[in-house]
Formats: sequence, C-alpha cells, structure tokens
Amino acid sequence: MKRFAPLALALTLAACAAKQDAAAIAPEAPGFWLGLWHGFIFPIAWIVSLFFDKVAVYAVPNNGGWYDFGYFLGIVVFGVGARKGTRVVYRDRNVIDVKAKRVEELNL
Repeated sequence: MKRFAPLALALTLAACAAKQDAAAIAPEAPGFWLGLWHGFIFPIAWIVSLFFDKVAVYAVPNNGGWYDFGYFLGIVVFGVGARKGTRVVYRDRNVIDVKAKRVEELNL
C-alpha cells in the first residue's frame, strides 16, 4: 500500500489543476504558431524580462493546449534544447606491453 502513496498523492494534486473554459478563449488569442515562436525566442525574452516588466516569456491569455504544445516544441526542438551534442572527445589509450613478473622472480 505504501508503494502507491506517491501515485495517489500525484493524482490528487493533478485533480486540483484548473481548467480553462472554452468560451473564455478569445479568437485572437495566441495559438500554436505564436507558441512555437515564443518558445524559440525564450532565452532572449527571458533575459529581456529580467530588466523590463512589460516583457513576458509566456503569453497570457492563450488558446490553451495548442499554444502550450507550440511553446514546448519551440523550446525543446527548435530553441535551447535543439543543441546537438557535436562535441567529440578523443582519448589516447596507450597500450603498454609489459610482461608481468612473479614476486619470486624479482628476488626482493
């Protein structure tokens, strides 16, 4: 029973999540494409938002799930998370050809 306690807690907290009424979404609210753009420019917008109060990194209100999906793709696929691991590390492996000697052979 104790194994399922974290799952039960997570489901309980998820049930408290607010849901937006579909009628509250304005037709001109930012959607998928603006979410994609905002996700792509997130690093720059975040730095600018530290100095200017009128700049935000996330548009509110938006049209909900599609804006969030575009924002996620903008950050992960096209923006900050798109950096590919192109750095190559070479290591030299020197092979030493030494024959092992027995302790008795060393005459210590």
